[in-house]
Amino acid sequence: MAKVIILGSSNAVPTRDHENTHLAIIGEKRSILVDCVSNPVVRLEEAGVDFNELTDIIITHFHPDHVSGVPLLLMGMWLMGRTKPINIYGLHFTMDRLEDLMGFYGWAEWPNFFPVAFYRLPEAEMAFVLDDDEFRISSSPVHHMVPTIGIRVEVKQTKKVLAYSCDTEPCEQTVRLADGADILIHEAGGATYGHSSAEQAGEIAARAEVATLYLIHYPTGRFAKGDLVTEAGKAFQGEIILARDFMTIDI
Repeated sequence: MAKVIILGSSNAVPTRDHENTHLAIIGEKRSILVDCVSNPVVRLEEAGVDFNELTDIIITHFHPDHVSGVPLLLMGMWLMGRTKPINIYGLHFTMDRLEDLMGFYGWAEWPNFFPVAFYRLPEAEMAFVLDDDEFRISSSPVHHMVPTIGIRVEVKQTKKVLAYSCDTEPCEQTVRLADGADILIHEAGGATYGHSSAEQAGEIAARAEVATLYLIHYPTGRFAKGDLVTEAGKAFQGEIILARDFMTIDI
């Protein structure tokens, strides 16, 4: 059975127990990293995932708390002798900057580097990301400070649907992206520019008629804000779960 592993659940300021938000989608043949931060090799191994078995990386947007780990991950794969290709997906804005970032490290001069394919996604709703015998993944633009995507994952074996908002203020695109999903993972960073409160996440979940809402990308440590599950429950009557690092969700 496919699963999602919450590798981090914090907003941009992590703590010892809450790393920056990023996820892994694990199937029988495909292992997909959604955003890449901190020390990804260690984080994945702590979660029981062989980093060298990753097949795909989806980068939702070009902010440090979502993309800073990519150079270190690719270098680790190269040093471990990886030869099989890896696919990286993101908007044009994101991929252009990520390629520039890798260029600053001079990776074109690293000998025998494995193939890396950068797939530029259109800034359109329900854009095609990938489709195989395990998953169908689509992306939609959401409302953040830079061009950003949320994703919709359809699991073919179980027929389950998971949607992930990424960083966004409330928007119609997220409602449509999550429409009828079994699981919505929605940020709860607070009702500020480019972000959503837990109650606003609950409103999106209710409008999209999802079954279960997971709150993620929330303030932690000294910035923590009250009972987010109770706050989301003001607007959403379904199951609400506060995402925690290394939590596993069957899909």
